[in-house]
Amino acid sequence: MGAQWKAKHKTAAANAKGKIFTKLTREIMVAARAGADPDMNARLRLAIEAAKKASMPKDTLERAIKKGAGLLDEVIHYELVTYEGFGPHQVPVIVECLTDNKNRTFSEMRVGFRGGQLGNSGSVSWDFDYLGFIEAVGTANAEEAAIEAGAQDLEEGEDGLVTFYTDPKDLDAVSRALPGFGFEVQSAKLGYKPKNPVSLDGTALEEVEAFLEKLDAVDDVQEIYVGLAG
Repeated sequence: MGAQWKAKHKTAAANAKGKIFTKLTREIMVAARAGADPDMNARLRLAIEAAKKASMPKDTLERAIKKGAGLLDEVIHYELVTYEGFGPHQVPVIVECLTDNKNRTFSEMRVGFRGGQLGNSGSVSWDFDYLGFIEAVGTANAEEAAIEAGAQDLEEGEDGLVTFYTDPKDLDAVSRALPGFGFEVQSAKLGYKPKNPVSLDGTALEEVEAFLEKLDAVDDVQEIYVGLAG
């Protein structure tokens, strides 16, 4: 599970898509504060690509860019806030939120971490590496592609999916280079990779999954990273 935790069960497809669009809209708005031109703003370019892959309507996408860049009368500023702590069985967890009200989000995180323990800044992040994550698919040699494109490491998954890890500053360059070596990029973002993931099964794993599902239900949550193997 090493990188970003993803909810396993998404039975309400419409609600799930709505939550995905909300997350993508907030990321686009934050990225667009550095400029509305994706050719000059790598973070915005990656966010736009993610939105297009999720089939976000064009009007929604363009409005999010304009709103974030301050080109509309409506002004909403989202801030990135990171929370650290432990889930059940002392599994380390990092939660990234984009919020327009830090007090509200903190209150929701205190509730969300019940059953675990909300920690201070730095309480678990020392046990994670902050890296670029690029998910891509292809039939070419992944190791050769990683070397040629400038990735640091990789993990091969199912159905030809490969996660390439990069230095944070190299994320955009590597994501641009990979198609030239036979890989189609599905997503590219910065995140946390656990150094010492914990292995759990049975009831213990179910308890951690239930805890993560509860955190993921909080509207302001963008990403959840967990030190859990598998």
